[in-house]
Amino acid sequence: MSKDIMKKIWKAIEEHEKIIIHRHVRPDPDAIGAQAGLKEMIHAAFPHKKIFSAGETEPSLLFLAAMDNVKKEDYEDALVIVCDTANTARIDGEGAETGKLLIKIDHHPEVDQFGDIQWVETEASSTCEMISRLAELTEVPLPVEAARLLYAGIVADTGRFRFPNTSTATFASAGSLIAHGFDRSELYNKMDETSLELLRLQGHVLSNLEVSDSGAARVTLTKETLEKFSVTSKEASAIVNCFSNLKGLKAWVFFVEEEDIIRVRMRSKKPEIHKLAEDHKGGGHPMASGAQADTWKETDEIFAKLDILCREA
Repeated sequence: MSKDIMKKIWKAIEEHEKIIIHRHVRPDPDAIGAQAGLKEMIHAAFPHKKIFSAGETEPSLLFLAAMDNVKKEDYEDALVIVCDTANTARIDGEGAETGKLLIKIDHHPEVDQFGDIQWVETEASSTCEMISRLAELTEVPLPVEAARLLYAGIVADTGRFRFPNTSTATFASAGSLIAHGFDRSELYNKMDETSLELLRLQGHVLSNLEVSDSGAARVTLTKETLEKFSVTSKEASAIVNCFSNLKGLKAWVFFVEEEDIIRVRMRSKKPEIHKLAEDHKGGGHPMASGAQADTWKETDEIFAKLDILCREA
């Protein structure tokens, strides 16, 4: 079934002279890697085509790729591809639904069934793994830069191949990408790079970590705390796994206060947490999800539910 969909997607790419690629807001390496990697791959196969990466440029991921300036008129007769995005509300950039044809490529549990062509594989480790398999099926010569981008996404979404979503197919895709000869050491250095401010915030997090006897943990970062350490909410997301090796830990949650909401970032090693996230205006994967809370009372409710999940795990 996937091969038929992949062939249909590639045929659509062949038939359109203008292609605009989107991904989700607040991007991670898998989102940027899939978007920019697919762009590089298409450009190598069809140098004459106009291909755009849409959305806001994420400063912390500039070592992967920057975005293009996409205008409203660019969507006329364009093929639009949305990568790594479960629902339309999370698409970064306007105009994704105004093109001639819309394709969805994603590995998240389905929220919106949007797109004229939908390729969704929840068993895939990452959208980058899916794109790498598309390259293998089409036998398109993959540029080194595309391989680097796709590898970065796989590495990030599998937690360096440690998460349960890592399969033999994941290793096969990673191996085929490594064969292109990009500098993995440099890539890892860039992915690991942090700031002094973030390191100091990490120290605060470790000193104030709340852990229940069920194996549930929580961190609360108020706006005042973020200001004290000169770290933004986006930047704070980089340390969500900083205590994941804690003995006895089953699941944890970061509550990060922003202007109008409290951002909720959940991770797990045992219980599935995506349904809890869905109950609070969010969603994601069974072991990594995001949500939002309107009040601190709601964060207490979320943590109480997480505590129950851990006790039952």
